[in-house]
Amino acid sequence: MRIWAKLFENNHMLRDTVVEYTDNDTRTHKVFRALEEVCLRFDLSQPAWLDKNLNEFRRHAKTRFYQDNFIETIDFDYLEFHIIEED
Repeated sequence: MRIWAKLFENNHMLRDTVVEYTDNDTRTHKVFRALEEVCLRFDLSQPAWLDKNLNEFRRHAKTRFYQDNFIETIDFDYLEFHIIEED
């Protein structure tokens, strides 16, 4: 599984990273581990998964985390997080 995370501000990508897992863990565990890894790389607090995010991710394997998802103030508009390759 490969997951691509991107930080955007004013419709411009500021940073991006790809996280890859080849183990036999479940899809859900890989997704949560990937988000944790992305947050470590970008030095961010973990965003909260709101119902909107869960529904988007289930339907499209993609979601965006906005200020409402973070406890701390963020200096970008949103974090886009999506699966680009599944096992």
